[in-house]
Amino acid sequence: MSAIERTMTKAEEKAVVAAAEAALGELARVRDAVGKVIYGQDEVVEQSLVTILSGGHALLVGLPGLAKTRLVETLGIVLGIAQQRIQFTPDLMPADILGSEVLRQESGGRRSFEFIKGPIFTQVLMADEINRASPRTQAALLQSMQEHHVTIAGKRYDLPEPFHVLATQNPLEQEGTYPLPEAQLDRFLMQIDVGYPSLEAERRILFETTGVKESAAAKVLDSKRLLDMQTLVRRIPVGESVVHAILELVRSARPGAIDDPLNLFIDWGPGPRASQALMLATRARAMLQGRLAPSIDDVIALAVPVLQHRMQLSFSARAAEKPVNVRDVIAERVKRIG
Repeated sequence: MSAIERTMTKAEEKAVVAAAEAALGELARVRDAVGKVIYGQDEVVEQSLVTILSGGHALLVGLPGLAKTRLVETLGIVLGIAQQRIQFTPDLMPADILGSEVLRQESGGRRSFEFIKGPIFTQVLMADEINRASPRTQAALLQSMQEHHVTIAGKRYDLPEPFHVLATQNPLEQEGTYPLPEAQLDRFLMQIDVGYPSLEAERRILFETTGVKESAAAKVLDSKRLLDMQTLVRRIPVGESVVHAILELVRSARPGAIDDPLNLFIDWGPGPRASQALMLATRARAMLQGRLAPSIDDVIALAVPVLQHRMQLSFSARAAEKPVNVRDVIAERVKRIG
């Protein structure tokens, strides 16, 4: 039993179990509602929902035309939360995201500054092609992603709750882009890779999206119920074996942590925020799949999306006779806990 479980009384355990059982049916309806609009991306949908249930942010990486924008819009509708979309471009300024103060003149001639809120004041912010904005503009998101508030002219403005940033990034067309700094990458709970759909899924896409009428998303939850579920995720007990697996996996992905030839290729690895992300995500995944406690299988399933953007390999990894990538290193670390 973990320390988390030992501090929970029997009455509290029963309350958590009852609340989780009540949420299972709603989450099943959420998945069904999203699946009626997003075809053949079950793993992507699951990871996106896990991120939101964990209260985190996600970076969706995939080629154009793979329904990344449609997925974010659908999640906003199904979960009943407000959403805004920003198309990131090189000339986008921080004020275009956060908002700015404007000078107002009242009827009596008195002048005063009024803060006009930007699109970041929403519950789901879609940052489309985030790597096309300048580092200065990207940095405008840092405080909001971590602290859920922004500071303008020395005054604090709290963001709505819940607040999530779902950013997209195109792995091609890197001309005119600015790589996300490590500090901002670490703020994303997951990097979700969006791949091509299967043959059957693409066949369904052809028939469902080229007719007279397309399937539309339907609201299942609201923001208050989503906040309740996010709180519930944090109350789900985690077994000591799962905690040990999380710690072993994250710590073994750091330079010099273990005696392994691949370890020589690691330039820098995940910090404690990665362990926190895995702890929350395993709980959320278990609840999303109808289980009342996470398992080591959850840790294994989430290892790549949680760790891959928090690691950097050296040049020698790419220059080796058989090039090594981050996924190879994570796969080797997963074998130690699997």
